[in-house]
Amino acid sequence: MKFRLLLWLLGRMMAKASRENPAFQKQLEGKDLVFQLHTLDGKVARHYIVKDLRVSARRGIHPGPAFALGFRDGTYGFATMTSKNPQLAFMQGIQNKDIQIQGNPALVIWFQGLVKYLKPKKKAAQANEKKAA
Repeated sequence: MKFRLLLWLLGRMMAKASRENPAFQKQLEGKDLVFQLHTLDGKVARHYIVKDLRVSARRGIHPGPAFALGFRDGTYGFATMTSKNPQLAFMQGIQNKDIQIQGNPALVIWFQGLVKYLKPKKKAAQANEKKAA
């Protein structure tokens, strides 16, 4: 359930960033594709559509994503994507075959770079913003 919620939230965050964050929008330039995150058993799947500098998300499996990341199960997917060092967790998961990549691996690297724009602001930065206001 946590993984399903995380994938839904990821879609919402990317949709918002694609409307409001110029740095995020720059990463979307020239991209017109669909990618998917799912569990290997197919119980949880969500695909994300990148088109015209916007991101939208839909539930379920897409018939032809540019790339797909399959996680062993929802618990593992949630733990990997929320780990303190997600790049290391991804690398270990791929080596252990707990994560499977289908499609273009270069786009997986692009996706990992995209996710860094979704991190919440640090508390110190938020405190400075409050002081400035």
